[in-house]
Amino acid sequence: MDVLSTVLLSLFVVGYLVLAGADVGLGMLMPKVARTPEQRRRVVAAIAPYFLASEVWLVAAVGVLAGLFPVLDHHVVTELWPVLVSLLGAWLVRDAGLWLRARVDTPSWRAVCDTAVVAGSWGVAAAWGLVLAGLLTGGLTASVFTPLCVLAVLALFALRGASFGAERLVGEFHDDSADVAAQATRVLARVALVAALLAAGTGLLPGGVVTDRPLVAAASAVVLLAVLAVTSGLTGPMLSRHTSALAMGAAGVLTALSAQLPMEPVPATTAVFVWAMLAPAVPFMVVGQVWMYRLARRPAPAPTFFA
Repeated sequence: MDVLSTVLLSLFVVGYLVLAGADVGLGMLMPKVARTPEQRRRVVAAIAPYFLASEVWLVAAVGVLAGLFPVLDHHVVTELWPVLVSLLGAWLVRDAGLWLRARVDTPSWRAVCDTAVVAGSWGVAAAWGLVLAGLLTGGLTASVFTPLCVLAVLALFALRGASFGAERLVGEFHDDSADVAAQATRVLARVALVAALLAAGTGLLPGGVVTDRPLVAAASAVVLLAVLAVTSGLTGPMLSRHTSALAMGAAGVLTALSAQLPMEPVPATTAVFVWAMLAPAVPFMVVGQVWMYRLARRPAPAPTFFA
């Protein structure tokens, strides 16, 4: 049951990263891929369905963490509470920009909300980079590894958003948003590759990665680097929809398998109760994630509730 519970938590975390990487990353890139009011509206319309789906996975992950891994939950909150507060703040700013953008029909209001979406997206991605760095190092440390890990995670989010935008922003003949997003994938993959290589190297130094499974950590890192190398090649933009998802998932798996985290056996009664509540929902969430991922192939819709 402990193994299954760990797999379930990892599934929810990886599912969140793959889905949220699309909408958070596209929000980060809005100033580059959307230079006109209509283009910015279409970016928000592309983001809107996905940020709701990704948040479901995050809520499920937090529920599993609190219900089945209370010791780990306490460790994460105790060691990383400043980052978690920053993550929540950036999350609220971004979501406020998305929800409120269409409530007032003035250019100045939309500009404020677009700024909130961009700033909040960068804040969310940076906070997740600090969370991953803190988990891998056993707590926030003043080491070279931490900023490099944050840079790599920022690049991974942006890469996922660029590949998402290349599919979702296909529109009018004179609208080049999708082309700009597609062209950015190779550059972002190279930035992520260099940052990940540097982070892997500095992770071996004092204040770096703390793990009792070095071979697993190395193997996971090799997978991540290989995926980024493929994306940065000549055919990278054509493969980026898949490789960016693999890269986001690999980062989550790397942390789950390598981080030296406090764990205790899950009480049988608690496990039965939590699994009885979650087991019927898991298949629907998995099918829903696949369905939402496949929707990324379709262009963003006409004006919606959000934009």
